[in-house]
Amino acid sequence: MAERADGAASIMGQVSRLARTSGAVGGIAARVAGQRLFGIKGDRSQHAGDLKAALGGLKGPLMKVAQFLSTIPEALPPEYAAELATLQANAPSMGAAFVRRRMGSELGPDWQKHFASFGLEAAAAASLGQVHRGTLQDGTKVACKLQYPDMASVVEADLTQLKLAMQIYRRMDNAIHQEDIYKELSERLREELDYKREAAQQKLYGAMLADRPGVNIPQPVMHLCTGRLLTMTWLDGQALMRRLEEGPDQTARDTIARNLFHAWYQPLYHYGVIHGDPHLGNYQVAAGDALNLLDFGCIRVFDAKFIDGVIQLYEAIRDNNMEQAHHAYTVWGFGGLTKEVLGVLNPWAEFLYEPLLDDRVRPIQRDPDPQLGRKVAQGVLAGLKRIGGVKPPREFVLMDRAAIGLGSVFLRLGAELNWHRMFHELIEGFTAERMAARQAAALAEAGVPKAA
Repeated sequence: MAERADGAASIMGQVSRLARTSGAVGGIAARVAGQRLFGIKGDRSQHAGDLKAALGGLKGPLMKVAQFLSTIPEALPPEYAAELATLQANAPSMGAAFVRRRMGSELGPDWQKHFASFGLEAAAAASLGQVHRGTLQDGTKVACKLQYPDMASVVEADLTQLKLAMQIYRRMDNAIHQEDIYKELSERLREELDYKREAAQQKLYGAMLADRPGVNIPQPVMHLCTGRLLTMTWLDGQALMRRLEEGPDQTARDTIARNLFHAWYQPLYHYGVIHGDPHLGNYQVAAGDALNLLDFGCIRVFDAKFIDGVIQLYEAIRDNNMEQAHHAYTVWGFGGLTKEVLGVLNPWAEFLYEPLLDDRVRPIQRDPDPQLGRKVAQGVLAGLKRIGGVKPPREFVLMDRAAIGLGSVFLRLGAELNWHRMFHELIEGFTAERMAARQAAALAEAGVPKAA
């Protein structure tokens, strides 16, 4: 009976969620279809504003995915990207009654015995859950992340809407074939529902960055973690924007940027693992301008040969070697590569790798325009339209997200570092075989389940 009830609740949850979101997405779909049928030029800005208004007050992943897609050049029209990039998790947190029920269902009716104190009011609210402060009986300060009710059905309903939205844009613009982007986002979102997986991934990051001063990782309290409850050590820190409001000097800005660079790229080049969400809310600045890295629900584990391809593409751009570039793109997973396709793709690769090619202290971009990446992407898009489009490999999604997301933060920080030397320190002595062995050992030690 319990399974039937849960199944019915899940179906009803999906129906309810679809009813709340499909009006906006479906309404836009109807307008786009009508405009295409009758040859009327559509008002994308109005469509984007309507979609933002519908999504802005909702809990769940659709808001998170909207933010995510807004940072991937040409995954959405620029009008949509500009509106959705401003979305915040502004839905109200769940109250004390929910907190007591959730803690009781996860740890048992006597759950309070584990805590010397526990705050029933949320300290922070996000898209899939909310965070509460507590103190264990031994005095350890902890953060408890509680998943909102019925998130599994919410995820499935939101993925249905996401697929529709992406199909709409596919009809509007065929330069980027998005099938694998959807598959990648779907798998990562479903993984985020499993807080025991996130606890293991948190352990993994603690191990991968154990030798990196200036980067702090919260440690999971494993006996107080379940599929819908993640208990971890509390880290004190402040939001990056608040730190910038204090007017830090150049040395402090460079320290924050250096720590951020290593927090993302040491795991990538040493272990083939990347944090999939460089959103401003996922890191804090701690004492001494150290970095607190947070939220490990969305990570990506790459094959060692893919990381080898990332390095090979850098070398190809550096040496203007089209043959090596062709091989590197093939390793990444791009198909149908002709000389014409390479000529279209390379300007984007040159933009991403450019700061790594310059062996001197410098800003992340020579041009301070924060829209430069999108302008470069628009040029690539025009070329792709001319040659019939391209299907990006699914591995490309989070790599591109990290590069663009972190680049914008480095630009906002005004950091001036020798990006070339930091990169070369990370890849020195790289071989795919050694990285694969290191990765397998780290994943096993942390207990990270295999991806679906």
